[in-house]
Amino acid sequence: MYRVLIADHHPIIFEGIKCVLQNNPALQVTGRVSSGTQLFSQLEKNAPDVLIVELDLPQINGINAIRRIKQEFPEVKTLIFSSHPEEMYALSAIKAGAAGYISKHTDSETLEKAIYQVARGGIYLNRKITEKLNSGITRGKSLITKFKKLSTRETEVLNLLSSGKRNKDIAEALDINEKTVSTYKTRLLKKLKVDNVADLITQSRLLQLNTT
Repeated sequence: MYRVLIADHHPIIFEGIKCVLQNNPALQVTGRVSSGTQLFSQLEKNAPDVLIVELDLPQINGINAIRRIKQEFPEVKTLIFSSHPEEMYALSAIKAGAAGYISKHTDSETLEKAIYQVARGGIYLNRKITEKLNSGITRGKSLITKFKKLSTRETEVLNLLSSGKRNKDIAEALDINEKTVSTYKTRLLKKLKVDNVADLITQSRLLQLNTT
């Protein structure tokens, strides 16, 4: 039997997952934590086989927390269960050390399948993300070629965008004004041949995943 810990600050999510898994003899929900402090305290006391975690859990930064869990508790399989778009965060989460990413909009059957797949040592991503990843691997060389054409400052701006920084944050981090940040974003869109910032970030994270 695989032990499952749920890290989510919404009680209804805990009750829902517990209900979904109650008749599965291979998966046992052992408890719930609702903050980053509680999460790491519980992991130190009794690490589960599978951790189901929300990216927006209070007191932690989602992606950074995944990296820390992977480093400090490598035996724990982490499954992200979030309302954030999979297209924006799934590949980044996998790169950080998560074993899967699933949307809170999914059905109970898919959720149970994802938990079991992760528990057994697999990786779970939806079909759309899997196809994008496979496509990215095959076109990795062309992506790398595009990114090699970026200047050092353009790369810095792109990395900050990929980490979720706003124009104001980027301007402060690089000691430039917001108008200059907007100019760099326009250049990046043109050089990487994408139509919007979301696609820009997706390409960046896909490249990072392919070259890791």
